[in-house]
Amino acid sequence: MPDIGDLAERLRFSLRDGQIWLDTQRVALIHLSTLTTLRRELIENLGIEDARGCLARMGYASGCRDAALARKLRPHCSVKDALLVGPQLRAIQGVISLQPVQLEADLEKGTFFGEFTFSGSFEADAQIADFGLSNVPSCWMQVGYASGYISTFMGRDVVFKEIECRASGSQSCRMIGKPLPLWDDIEEELVALRLDKGSTHALSRGKASKTRTAPGSRDDVADCAMLSHGIVGNSSGLVVVCEMLRKVANTDATVLFLGETGVGKGMFAKMLHRMGKRSDKPFIAVNCAAIPENLVESELFGVEKGAFTGASQSRPGRFERANGGTLFLDEVGTLTMAAQIKLLRSIQEQEIERVGDTITRKINVRIIAATNVDLKEAVDQGTFRDDLMFRLNVFPVRIPPLRERREDIPPLMDFFLDKFSTLHGKEVTGFTSRAMDALYDYNFPGNIRELENLIERAVILAEDGQAIDLSHLFAPEDLQASMVLKLNSTGNLEQRQSPAIASRSDISEVMETMLSDGISIEDFEHRLMEKAVELADGKLSRAARMLGITRPQLAYRLKKHQESTLN
Repeated sequence: MPDIGDLAERLRFSLRDGQIWLDTQRVALIHLSTLTTLRRELIENLGIEDARGCLARMGYASGCRDAALARKLRPHCSVKDALLVGPQLRAIQGVISLQPVQLEADLEKGTFFGEFTFSGSFEADAQIADFGLSNVPSCWMQVGYASGYISTFMGRDVVFKEIECRASGSQSCRMIGKPLPLWDDIEEELVALRLDKGSTHALSRGKASKTRTAPGSRDDVADCAMLSHGIVGNSSGLVVVCEMLRKVANTDATVLFLGETGVGKGMFAKMLHRMGKRSDKPFIAVNCAAIPENLVESELFGVEKGAFTGASQSRPGRFERANGGTLFLDEVGTLTMAAQIKLLRSIQEQEIERVGDTITRKINVRIIAATNVDLKEAVDQGTFRDDLMFRLNVFPVRIPPLRERREDIPPLMDFFLDKFSTLHGKEVTGFTSRAMDALYDYNFPGNIRELENLIERAVILAEDGQAIDLSHLFAPEDLQASMVLKLNSTGNLEQRQSPAIASRSDISEVMETMLSDGISIEDFEHRLMEKAVELADGKLSRAARMLGITRPQLAYRLKKHQESTLN
């Protein structure tokens, strides 16, 4: 089995938020007795077949998620080492200890055969404790996991079958997996996973046709958040926002977006317009904070030729340009009281008059407004009209700040990394575990806009073939003390402060000593690499992760130094 250190590094415990993360997936510690009770309740209330199907499909979904993680964490490893991420993740998750007996896989040819033994299965223990020995294998969730994991990894339907089980009297549990067309006696597994052996891509089609969710379900709403509107994430807070927008999209109701600077109010406004019945009509945005007080009226309502000095021609205002479509009033809380009166009348009457004109023009616009100001507090302070607030506050939508939806940080990191790598022509490989820890633990006062700027700067600073590290993201003085716990080499949790915080003075002393002793950069680099290899017990992959470089880069530099020494 390959070194498990790269996976253990991805497990982090965030004390501030009460969350546990395995790379970009949020996980939870639950008592094993809870799963045992769930299994028993499913069997007693649904029957053996339905309970088996439910648990098998749960395992399958979990396997699909872990396969995506495996391809990401070991992109340059052999197919076998990358495949073994699954068994190693199950060990880290405390589910089972799984050992390969035979493993053959070829991604290009699509061939696969795997035989595994595993111990510590809670399903076997639960079956024996609750119902006694069974005449059929009972590790349904584990077999479903293996099917989902390998199918997703290989890109074709692979089904596992448990052929020995402790719950049936065997000494250990054993399962075999191979492509679906090569199986003969697999009917029970197909029923459990809701598959049709005669179909092409049976797993994906089975899922789509047999487990379709009801309209308006979380899956549908989550899809709404990804409909090429630039909205990325799947947190509960984001899903609530998308569900509210789905309900109000096809109406003409005024929508007021509330949220801190940088949460994406403008993106949500565009998304709402595109979802609604006015999507083929104009979307006109105006930043109220950027309009000088003496030009608010002409900008919003237009101006007639000769209305004032410099008005050499007539031009429509934002209301007219948005006629039939949507007018987005950003930072509406910054408008002066005089401007608020004129805006209120236009919204109420759905008509405007250009500056210097006597003709009243009817308009038909949908109003979307946004502010980072507490309008109720502004009303109490006398800086905002209560009647305008009531007019705008028909359908308020609060967009939570990024620190309240940390589940969205990982997909946003990947999104911005891809975006700016393409934009700037860079080939950045990803994020080091230190960089991920820092971003997970950061409060983001500037929200998504700040995260976007951080990653763009990091992409520019990072070298091609290199992962983004702490130094690319933050200046040392900007780093916060970490509240993240991680596993150490003995399997215990420890709080690891950022090296830039915990050892800033020590690093300074080391550098002074190096300079006074006349140590060259080349010598220091070699000593650093040797120390990393020593701490990694000779494993170059782990040593490379410590140094923030790839294994081939480390091997090349070590070889280069060795050759220069011989010469």
